[in-house]
Amino acid sequence: MKVSVLDIKGKETGREVELSESVFGLEPNDHVVYLDVKQHLANKRQGTHKAKERAEIVGSTRKIKKQKGTGTARAGSIKSPIFKGGGRVFGPRPRDYHFKLNKKLKRLARKTVLSQKLKNNQLMIVEDFGFEAPKTKEFLNVLDNLNIRDKKSLLVLDESNKNVYLSSRNLKSAKVVNVSELNTYNILNSTVLLITESRLEELQNNLNK
Repeated sequence: MKVSVLDIKGKETGREVELSESVFGLEPNDHVVYLDVKQHLANKRQGTHKAKERAEIVGSTRKIKKQKGTGTARAGSIKSPIFKGGGRVFGPRPRDYHFKLNKKLKRLARKTVLSQKLKNNQLMIVEDFGFEAPKTKEFLNVLDNLNIRDKKSLLVLDESNKNVYLSSRNLKSAKVVNVSELNTYNILNSTVLLITESRLEELQNNLNK
């Protein structure tokens, strides 16, 4: 399938690029997408949560009332979970949330969401561009020309293009990544996906390994 290449003024350049059917023409596979997003979010968790249990509470060890004759339940320690300030039963402990997924599955998940973007007309191929200096205003002009200023956008470009990255860093709704940083979560989390002309071939080659 062929897609027109746009310039940064939002107009067609007259060139077309060929999109690989094996990357942009797949049927939806929700389960692999779910697994990849789940892993991405799980791997971002620090896992440093901790609550003190009964043995870790600092407090008196004396028996707080006599065993019998009070008419209430027996109680031996102020550190018991039933009292305010006592330990917590089965509270969270520090743990590692990381888990492994096969590379083939992760590639399939990326190809699935890329196919969805194309199917939903949320994919644009733009010509290579750069800025002489980091200017947020110039980046906003590009978004205006493409009619996506009010949408969450994800731009995939060359990692050497530092000025474009710095120009977008101040914007909440825009994110710029290179091909190696592109993941399923970022694609799903954007409304519009922009890929520069020169990075398209690299992206397709990476996903067709």
